[in-house]
Amino acid sequence: MDTPTLLAHLETHDTPVRLPRGGTLCWDDADLHRAAQASDPEGYALLALAPGVAPWQRARVLLQTLAASQAGLDDTTRATLARLAHVLTLALPPAQVITVLLALRRLRANHKHTTRAILRFVLEHPDADALIAARRPALTDCFEHALGKTTARGCARRVADGDTGSDYLRRRLLRFLADPDAALPRVNALYGPGDPAATAPGDAALTLDTPRRQPPTVTATNRGDIAATLVHLYRGAHDEDLYVALGRQVAAAVADLPPFPGTLALVLDASASMRGYGEREWALLSQTAALRMVLEQVCDRLEVVEVGGDERAPRGATDLACGLLDALARGPDLVAVVSDGYENRYPGDLARLTAALPGAGVATPVVFCHAQFTAGDDLTLRRPAPALPQRGFWHQDDFAELLPWMFGHCAAGQPWLRAALRVRLTDLHRQAAHLTTRSAA
Repeated sequence: MDTPTLLAHLETHDTPVRLPRGGTLCWDDADLHRAAQASDPEGYALLALAPGVAPWQRARVLLQTLAASQAGLDDTTRATLARLAHVLTLALPPAQVITVLLALRRLRANHKHTTRAILRFVLEHPDADALIAARRPALTDCFEHALGKTTARGCARRVADGDTGSDYLRRRLLRFLADPDAALPRVNALYGPGDPAATAPGDAALTLDTPRRQPPTVTATNRGDIAATLVHLYRGAHDEDLYVALGRQVAAAVADLPPFPGTLALVLDASASMRGYGEREWALLSQTAALRMVLEQVCDRLEVVEVGGDERAPRGATDLACGLLDALARGPDLVAVVSDGYENRYPGDLARLTAALPGAGVATPVVFCHAQFTAGDDLTLRRPAPALPQRGFWHQDDFAELLPWMFGHCAAGQPWLRAALRVRLTDLHRQAAHLTTRSAA
């Protein structure tokens, strides 16, 4: 599985999955998803939880994970995939989940894990009552696909007659559910009259990515706590409390991040343009220093090559190409060039160097992390090596997407990425269980 390419696709390709009435399922990147899932079922599925993945791509991962057989997978992997499917059915808009479930019906996918995921969405979703009222025919189709039409209607007849725990129900329905007491009345509702005036809830029950809006005015000190504290220190403050706060802020930023087991070489641009001037003074440099401090805590070994000065004394020109050569000489698993993109000593050298590396037998992956003042910066003249994988950052919150993208480019980063996403899955599954319990109550 080519993680960097797949992750970039998951973040940018948000075309809906379509189910034309009586037609073929329209899924324009199905081959890509099938190949990725076949090569690494767990790693592929976990990528759906990476910050910044598009909703319809998460829906595709849910579809492929539920459609694929789990034959040959160990119990731990199956449990991970079950938790992830439950999280995604709550974290996607219900309309998208229903499209996925109807697509599974179209594909005739009827594995046990598919049945469980369908039944838990139809009968145990926090908004199940409202969804059944508004989308009863579609959800009844999903219910009957999950169990088989004859079995589903047999279960419905028994529930309508007051059966709550017969051997028939236990073997055919109840064993798939987490909360039968809440689910059984909804079986009756599936075969009831419905409500033609009902409106289906449009929002997901569980939030994966918290929306973040750029403030009306971006300053040097509203780009995250770490950078704000550093700005005060760079401006000459000597309050001991600031250093204590800085340590606490860095610790909080890395609290849920696993250690990166490899060596990262950081080419850090500390030139005059990174310092800036006026209201923007220290804004970029403080943000790159914040990234460095986070990486110092995360990486087993971090090699830093500063070009154009240092964090406290920027001196002028930027020689990114020589910095990259110095970084490569240290034998890292990955090199990350962190710069505002102004290569003003030998313009074009970084692009020429990176183009020549494969021919020289250098296979170390190199990525470019673009320091920006705002998310809307014009980078047209600030791409010194357009062929390199690039990602911008302007706020501390961007690190949540930047680090998975960065580490995903090297072999040593694959265990880190998997571990980080497992941590995220554990937290989200806990939230999902709470939502389901609260709904039943």
